[in-house]
Amino acid sequence: GNPTFSGVSPSVITNDATSITISGGSFVSTPYVDIIKSDTGAILQATSVSYTNATTIVANFTQSVDGTYFIRVENPDAPAWQTASGSLGSFAGNFSGTIATISATGANAYAEVSGTGLTGSGNANCAISNSGVITTSDFGGTGTAGATYTFTIRATNAAGLTADRQFTLASSYGATGGGQFN
Repeated sequence: GNPTFSGVSPSVITNDATSITISGGSFVSTPYVDIIKSDTGAILQATSVSYTNATTIVANFTQSVDGTYFIRVENPDAPAWQTASGSLGSFAGNFSGTIATISATGANAYAEVSGTGLTGSGNANCAISNSGVITTSDFGGTGTAGATYTFTIRATNAAGLTADRQFTLASSYGATGGGQFN
């Protein structure tokens, strides 16, 4: 959610580098923190921000113009999925190699969070890397009949924000296509 404020300390700072402790709620690691001069709208970004927990952050400022300032805290955005939900394709059972690469803007980690259809034996027998690459050395594992695997992947960004999306993979075994004998 959006950050909330309950207090700042100190409430008055000098023109020297000063750390301000901001109390509130719904802070994430690490938010953007600015001060905005009330009469001109001039914006000064914090020189550093330290995340303590969801209710406390510490921002350091060196402001050179005296005045009244507002503090703005903005949580970074959650990852935005680029890969559409649904089917990632159908593959022959026992296939070995790269299955698919999924992508979410801003994400630096991907993991299966529900469905358990992607990883592990008895499932699709795949692995997913932190860069979103889904691979297998034996698609479908011990399976011998076609199956559809349903799973949810969570994309996580550096601030710890997440976005989930559900996908499927299908396996096929045996002859495919058609033929004719004369």
